[in-house]
Amino acid sequence: MYPVFLAQWMKDKRRPYLILLFIGLSILATIIFGDIDRIEQSTVSVYSTEPNAEEIEQKWIELLDNHDSIEYVLMDKEEAHAEVLEGESDVALQLMENDYRLITATEMPGVFIVEQHVQQVFTEEAKLVAAAGTNSTLDLRKEVAEYLESPPLKVQTESIDGGDIANYDMGMQLLFGFTLFVAMFTIGFKVNGITADKVSGIWNRLILSPVSKTNMYIGHLFYSFCVAFFQMMIVFLIFKYILGYELGNFAMIVTIAAAFTLSMISVAMLITGFVKTPEQFYMVYPSLIPIIPVISGVYMQPGTITNPVLQFIADIFPLSHGVEAMMDVALYNAGWNDILLPIALMLLIGVLAMGIGINMVERRK
Repeated sequence: MYPVFLAQWMKDKRRPYLILLFIGLSILATIIFGDIDRIEQSTVSVYSTEPNAEEIEQKWIELLDNHDSIEYVLMDKEEAHAEVLEGESDVALQLMENDYRLITATEMPGVFIVEQHVQQVFTEEAKLVAAAGTNSTLDLRKEVAEYLESPPLKVQTESIDGGDIANYDMGMQLLFGFTLFVAMFTIGFKVNGITADKVSGIWNRLILSPVSKTNMYIGHLFYSFCVAFFQMMIVFLIFKYILGYELGNFAMIVTIAAAFTLSMISVAMLITGFVKTPEQFYMVYPSLIPIIPVISGVYMQPGTITNPVLQFIADIFPLSHGVEAMMDVALYNAGWNDILLPIALMLLIGVLAMGIGINMVERRK
């Protein structure tokens, strides 16, 4: 076991660029796409070119300026466009009597947040205008506000333990999703070392040595586990202690990451059983793995994917179970009993996939 483990370590020691690249990709992808719910106070330039521009701007800014993280600021058209073109601002807002237009040169997450908020405000105002008819919407809005101060029925939501319900943090989900997703590539490329040794003849020479075949498998797989687990821990530690993400009980996160790594190593071993050369693995594995986060709903809000076939396919792979367990720990302070089922499912997937995978590898000529 140890000679095989050390042989793989010496290969990566001489060329550590791939591992460092994957660690960097995990951090970079989360920073770029994972800050959707962490946008700090920002400003959006607002202007109108209508004849009654001042009246329109005053009306809509009062309605728009109730967002906690966005401030709408009046600005000239030329200046607002210049900020967007020069990259100083992601989006500018052109107001009309009953419509709006977004001026943007990028597709950053902040643009979609602004668009969602502006569309909601304009939709609500259109409903009020339709309900008010010929009357003033100001009077109707005032009546609605007074009525809501003492409604006939109130609904209060609480968590199971009686506290406030935590807001769902999509940025946290992307943090876990991207970290586990990139680790899947690391695991696959390391497990593929078994196929590479078989094709090159190293495996047959090792069989004639005092190292047993079981220790040869354990050496390869244990090294794959250590590399992928180390990669995930580096990412989690950076986000927890440097970037200030609240990951919850870190011991639980580590346990879930370990179970996910074991399970994903088995899945990679199963895929190895279907191919004959390392080149075939490099064609099949990188083509299959990017589909798994999409089917598992890692990039979307929970409940977005409702197709039972896609849900069944997602449950076959450990990614959905790992992200779900980590989100429960980070957002809902889940205990050990709460994450026991996802961990058990990942280990079950691992046992089945490893048994089938090694059997297929051994039966292959």
